[in-house]
Amino acid sequence: MKDKFLTRVSSFFEYIQSMQLTRFLIFGYATIILLGTLLLTLPVASRSGMATPVNESLFTATSATCVTGLVLSDVYTHWSLFGQLVLLCLVQIGGVGFMTVAIFALSLTKHKIGLKSRFTMQESVGAHQVGGIVKMAKFLLFASLTIEFIGAFFLSFRFIPKLGWLKGIYFSIFHAVSAFCNAGLDLMGNFEPGSSLTTVKNDVLINVVISLLIIIGGLGFLVWQDIIEHRWHFKFYKLQTKIVLVTSGSLIMLGAIAFLAFEFYSPAYEQLNTAEKIMASFFQSISARTAGFESVNLAKMNESGQFIMIFLMFIGGSSGSTAGGIKTTTFAVLIISILSVFRQRKSIECFKRRIDDRIVHNACCVLMFYLMLAGFASTIISFIEQIPFMPALFESVSAIATVGLSLGLTPTLSITSQLIITLLMFIGRVGGLTLILAFTSGSSEQHSQYPVERITVG
Repeated sequence: MKDKFLTRVSSFFEYIQSMQLTRFLIFGYATIILLGTLLLTLPVASRSGMATPVNESLFTATSATCVTGLVLSDVYTHWSLFGQLVLLCLVQIGGVGFMTVAIFALSLTKHKIGLKSRFTMQESVGAHQVGGIVKMAKFLLFASLTIEFIGAFFLSFRFIPKLGWLKGIYFSIFHAVSAFCNAGLDLMGNFEPGSSLTTVKNDVLINVVISLLIIIGGLGFLVWQDIIEHRWHFKFYKLQTKIVLVTSGSLIMLGAIAFLAFEFYSPAYEQLNTAEKIMASFFQSISARTAGFESVNLAKMNESGQFIMIFLMFIGGSSGSTAGGIKTTTFAVLIISILSVFRQRKSIECFKRRIDDRIVHNACCVLMFYLMLAGFASTIISFIEQIPFMPALFESVSAIATVGLSLGLTPTLSITSQLIITLLMFIGRVGGLTLILAFTSGSSEQHSQYPVERITVG
């Protein structure tokens, strides 16, 4: 009996080792989520001392690991210190990537890191080459912890005077990690349950620090390296860095202008003066693409403002970052390809560089995959919950883009809708293209081609 068990265990590990890289990434995140679910169901994880239902624990563990931020219960009032620390660990692992943490841990033990682990790490962070991947893992972890420490230091100037030393430091660390990892989980329920950052919407320091952490976390690890290497010399940056910086900056600026225009006289902004409305517009433009913190009541926003927020959430952050969405690079490539058609150019060019046609094909594939998935999920949720399509779409896009903003619908969802949102969060974290490649067999190289025949489009 013992030999039979050991044989099955050995076969299981052999199967894991033989996994395709993309499937291995999916398996890794799924394992972390299941472990987090198990810990969160323990009675010690809740303030009441009672076991949390499995469906709620699974939803919350997925939200934390996929750095989304959607929750069924207020984090501070429902979860105990143990439960909150579990969530914090899941956010940190999900933010920097489980392979980054695993490779760093193996390097400390002087354990030999195999080629497959290096390739998986390369896949998870979007690195261009496998060489130096261990050094990159150390850099990512060190840089992440350093930035989070600096963020926590500045946040402590607000939390320590309000909460005392120990609790103030804890709150500062929690929110710095959550902001940098673009998770959107918060402990502001200590002041008002379910309030997110609305209770500190007038606090310039908190708004600025959280915004900067979100932006830095959403740029991507490869962009950091490029900026550190070339400093402020924009012309020496790689094409991806240039596209990320220009696209991110443009989206932040245009989003803030749109929110200010549509929401200036709305109920969401009614208690703010002009300067505070400008700050709230910039904060929501930054948070909407990646993080999921809210400084105003989103349910009081106009439908125009909510649609702009859906658009920003759908785009998300940058490749290889802690953020989700179709990614800024995907959005930029699609816009550039449209402009190329208008200009009747044969090739797609940007910053005096030509973009490979395969990149455009991948971008179109990711866009259609996310559109169809978000649209289908929204339709099903709208039907099940008997609610208008707009709130269902907002919640679905927030989940698949791993943002975490909500119009207040999430806590009221049935178990079926919760499972749909859970699946969307998981797909959003592992990435649409990764999921597609994981369950499709690689095609062999084509040595012949079919005849070309024109069709009319548009």
